[in-house]
Amino acid sequence: MSNLTNQESIPNIMIIDDMPENLDILSGMLEEKGYKIRPVTNGKSALHSIKISQPDLILLDINMSEMNGYEVCSQLKNDEKLKEIPIIFISALNDTSDKLKAFSIGGVDYITKPFQHDEVIARIDTHIKMHYMQIELEKHNTELESLVLSQVKEIYDSQMATIFSLAKLTESRDDDTGRHLERVQIVCRTLSKNLLKKDKYEKIITTEFIDQIYNASPLHDIGKVAIPDNILLKPGKLTAEEFEIMKTHTTMGAETLEYSFKLYPKNKFLKMGIDIARHHHERWDGSGYPDKLSGENIPLCARIMSVVDVYDAMRSKRCYKEPRTHEETLNEIIKYGGTQFDPEIAMAFNDMNKEIYDIWEKMKD
Repeated sequence: MSNLTNQESIPNIMIIDDMPENLDILSGMLEEKGYKIRPVTNGKSALHSIKISQPDLILLDINMSEMNGYEVCSQLKNDEKLKEIPIIFISALNDTSDKLKAFSIGGVDYITKPFQHDEVIARIDTHIKMHYMQIELEKHNTELESLVLSQVKEIYDSQMATIFSLAKLTESRDDDTGRHLERVQIVCRTLSKNLLKKDKYEKIITTEFIDQIYNASPLHDIGKVAIPDNILLKPGKLTAEEFEIMKTHTTMGAETLEYSFKLYPKNKFLKMGIDIARHHHERWDGSGYPDKLSGENIPLCARIMSVVDVYDAMRSKRCYKEPRTHEETLNEIIKYGGTQFDPEIAMAFNDMNKEIYDIWEKMKD
């Protein structure tokens, strides 16, 4: 290793030894090679100093008063911020068991006294180079991981954008829907975050759940692509026969997504999309469709979607009806909590009604 002149690149080596003559010998050797030396005469002072400024390598004597080298090493290796600093033990002890103990607690090398100049320099040069290579490797791995995550996120975002566009295309058949899907996404996410505050849901509603319901909620009416225009766009009340056909948008939407789910059975997003598409018209009392599920047998994501979808539909103007006010809509949701809606979700929705109102007003058509 050539002498170093750039102060920022000079390796910083701490020597911990309670014998001043040993400190002098090692310091002289290493300063001659261009290293920056930090001599310390006891373990406690060394530990305090290392926490303030980390060295690149530590030369650590084993037999010291108050705190021996093994104890110092153990404390360093138990500290997440300090455990990667390479430690070379120095000792007059030449027994194999001493060396094994030094390596077992985290030492990278072992130098015996009396010191051999060329051996000391060669070992230190090697471990300094290895330490810097490890730092560079970790930096490279971090950058690579960041790049991969960025690319994965870009792919994921583009997939979600494509799925949303397809859902939006389905909605476009009905000129009255406006920004319905965008509002539903945000309100579902907001309601889920508020439910997370309740003990009952803390293990069910995770960050992943919240992200998935945001992305899957636009799929709730995707089955309407198969409903004939004369029924989907009818301005008046549907006949009983027409309503039966309209109800099939739940099963047709779910079946469409189930085809993809068979290809990707571990995809939780698709599973939630299926649950929302099929069950967002189920009712708490079991009188909904298509499967007449009741209570908590209805998937949580669908119970959330049910409240959000009804709120948005009631607040929106349609060719067959005028919009209802925020207060009127809330009263209806509370009124039907326990029959149409999950009563706890209905109450949670009411508790955050100001937040819902602000979202809707900001995004209204």
